[in-house]
Amino acid sequence: MLFKHFTNKVFNYFFNITFIFFANCTLAKDDRMQKISYYSIDLTEVSIGEFNKFTNTTNYITEAEKRGWGYVYSSGWIKKDGWNWKKPYGIKGELNEPAVHINFDEAQMFCKWKDKRLPSEEEWIYAAYTEMRKTSASNFIYGQTYEYPVGDTPEGVNCLKDCKFENNVNYKKLLSRGNGHSKVGVTKKGINGLYDMGANVWEWANIENKITKATKGGSWWYGKEQMRLSHRARKDKNMSAVYIGFRCVKNLN
Repeated sequence: MLFKHFTNKVFNYFFNITFIFFANCTLAKDDRMQKISYYSIDLTEVSIGEFNKFTNTTNYITEAEKRGWGYVYSSGWIKKDGWNWKKPYGIKGELNEPAVHINFDEAQMFCKWKDKRLPSEEEWIYAAYTEMRKTSASNFIYGQTYEYPVGDTPEGVNCLKDCKFENNVNYKKLLSRGNGHSKVGVTKKGINGLYDMGANVWEWANIENKITKATKGGSWWYGKEQMRLSHRARKDKNMSAVYIGFRCVKNLN
C-alpha cells in the first residue's frame, strides 16, 4: 500500500513537470513571429485589432485622438479631422487593417506591452531583404540578399502602380492619390515569410537619434523605389500619419 502511494506520487510529480515543460515550450513559440537570428520579428504589421487590445487594457489614448486629426500628404501635409488608428480614413477601419496614425513612442509602448520592442533599422533591413530560412516554399535562397522584400521584383505587394496588386480594401474616394492600405497578411509573402515589409504602410524602426526615426519599406502612396534595399527615410518621431504603421521584434534567449 505504501509502495503504491509512493509510486503514484512519483508518477504525478513527473507528469506535472513534463506538462509544465511542454506548456512552456508552446508558450515560448509564437507562430505569428519569424526567427531571424538573435531576434524574431512579427510576420505582419500590427493590426487595428491588436492595437485595440492594448488600448482596452491600458486605457491609452493616442496623440492623434487627443488632437482630433491625423495627417495625410497631398501637395503638402494636410490635417484630416477624425482620422486616427480606429478610423484611419475618417471611417471605422476593420480589425485586420494595419494600425496607423501611431507615432514612434506609441509604437514602442505597444511593443513593450507585448514584451517586445521596435526593431533597429539594421534589424529591419536584415529581416526584410536577406533570407534566413534554410528552406522556403517561395524558393528564396538561404543567405541571399534581394533588392525588394518580396524578391528580385516588387510584384505582389500594395504599392502605387508598380506592383500588380489588386487591393480589396479601397479608400480611393477619400484620397487624392492611391487606394490606401490593404489588410494585413493578404499580399505576397516575402523574404523570411514576412508580409508587407515592402509597401502597404511605412514601418517605424529605431536609430540613434532623439528627434527623428527611420521609416522603412515604402507604402501604398509610393511606387517601387521606396521599397528598394538602398532606400532610407527619416521622420520626426512625433509624426503620426495615415501611412505609417509598425511591427515588433523580440530578443531570443
